[in-house]
Amino acid sequence: MNKRHETALSSMNGYLGAGAGLLAIGVGAMLLRGGAVLPGVLLVVLGILAFSGLYMLQPNETAVLTLFGRYVGTDRSEGLRWAFPLYRKHRLSVRARNLNIQTIKVNDKRGNPVEIAAAVVWRVRDTAQAMFEVDSFERYVSVQAEAALRHLAAQYAYDEGEDLAPGELTLRGGAAEVTAALRSELTDRFEAAGVETVDAKLTHLAYAPEIAQVMLRRQQAQAIISARAQIVRGAVGMVEEALKGLAEREIVELDAERKASMVSNLLVVLCSDRETQPIVNAGTLYN
Repeated sequence: MNKRHETALSSMNGYLGAGAGLLAIGVGAMLLRGGAVLPGVLLVVLGILAFSGLYMLQPNETAVLTLFGRYVGTDRSEGLRWAFPLYRKHRLSVRARNLNIQTIKVNDKRGNPVEIAAAVVWRVRDTAQAMFEVDSFERYVSVQAEAALRHLAAQYAYDEGEDLAPGELTLRGGAAEVTAALRSELTDRFEAAGVETVDAKLTHLAYAPEIAQVMLRRQQAQAIISARAQIVRGAVGMVEEALKGLAEREIVELDAERKASMVSNLLVVLCSDRETQPIVNAGTLYN
């Protein structure tokens, strides 16, 4: 089945149509008063029909015209317009519209339940497709937008982890790329209804309440491990510099046992998460 696409229709200036209708009614009334009943009635009827062909369009508003169920064309003119009186005029706005997808729960790539929501800005691009290719294009957009958001969330993990490949995108870390992917999928899904995606952004992203506390502790543990690893790397470098400086300046000669003791003491001081209490060795007291 071939898809129906929009066809432009040029309507007439509505003021000319109104003037022609008034003229026909005026002349018909004069003929009726003069005794010419049939011509007068015909002109009055034609004048009334002329007025029935008038319609007004606001900016970014269209009229989809049909004749006995057959699509004739779409008028995108503004102001007072006139078209054949038997045309049926379906007004359709092509202004940008907002769709707020409420928070939904869906499993991410790892299978963890997450809550996600989005705001979509869309507009009708092809009025014929919107009117005749789907039953209700507004309902179609709402359902397909939610389906696209669910599908998107399942393609990415919520956050980074050891099970992900290096540089792999996540919902939390790749916001720009994820948003672009959402817009692309919405565009593909809206195509059948003649609708285009103007913009789309995530408005809410979080773990589901039942696992939020567990995931928070996991993130805290990962942060602590990362911080400890950085502290240890720094401490090892400081110990290495200390030993190198003592050796170069020949301040003191340390054997292997004393070096090991010094390294141990320095690492305890540098890596401890609490303040250390130093013990001063004042020598040995002999009687």
